Amino acid sequence: MEFVIVTGLSGAGKSQAIKVMEDIGFYCMDNLPPSLLPKFVDLCYQSKDKIRKVALVVDIRGGKFFNDLFKSLEVLKDHGYSYRILFLDASNEVLIKRYKELRRPHPLNPNGRIIDGIKEERKELKEVRQKSDNIIDTSNFKLGKLKEEIKKIFLEGKDSNNLTISILSFGFKHGIPLDADLVFDVRFLPNPHYIDELRDFTGNDKKVRDYVMNYDQSKEFVKRLNNMIDFLIPYYTKEGKAQLVIAMGCTGGKHRSVTIANILYEYLKDKGHRVVIDHRDSK
Repeated sequence: MEFVIVTGLSGAGKSQAIKVMEDIGFYCMDNLPPSLLPKFVDLCYQSKDKIRKVALVVDIRGGKFFNDLFKSLEVLKDHGYSYRILFLDASNEVLIKRYKELRRPHPLNPNGRIIDGIKEERKELKEVRQKSDNIIDTSNFKLGKLKEEIKKIFLEGKDSNNLTISILSFGFKHGIPLDADLVFDVRFLPNPHYIDELRDFTGNDKKVRDYVMNYDQSKEFVKRLNNMIDFLIPYYTKEGKAQLVIAMGCTGGKHRSVTIANILYEYLKDKGHRVVIDHRDSK
């Protein structure tokens, strides 16, 4: 039997994840007290319906009962039951935004600041995160991307790189993204803004992309950029980093940065990395 424990930060997308698991054939249960795990798994194995795939959400909502999780997992091992842990994560900034949009208090600090609850939850979940088989950072994920990643892991049987790479284009005149890990300034490239027939288009348009990439310095930069990112990714992965935000900036965030961001996105996606893209200032 395939048995998956879905856990992670409150607001990181566990509810959406369990719906996807159900769609791909898992029998799902939300918020089961960890102490009941062994009995529940026994029942599944003994089921006349022959349940083959089970996914359970176990998280901090269980309060003090969450401390029983590792004891229950040891019991499962002793009984010969295998399991996998899927951990959903997101940045503090994104979690705060989601809580504010839903106007919900944090379960660990219902009467105080959301950020304090998030920090406490990270401490509580540190050990289970370290023991997780798969980690998905949903900070820049839309529901479709989360579905895609879960299907890759549990339906297609593909190994999942726990590092999510977020490519972001921006304009320096609108400010540098606060969450960027790597910032590249591409203002040295030829600027389509000064070409009348290109000014109103963006780097998503072929005519702008062709103009930017028609110069030797553009081609050389892309080549060196790809090599640098290839060099860095294994070290970020080894460090246990869940999300890497790579920001490309030009003056207005409309032409050059969008072009280079798209090219890097395509390159990394073709190499099988989990990658998402956002054009902050070209919308």
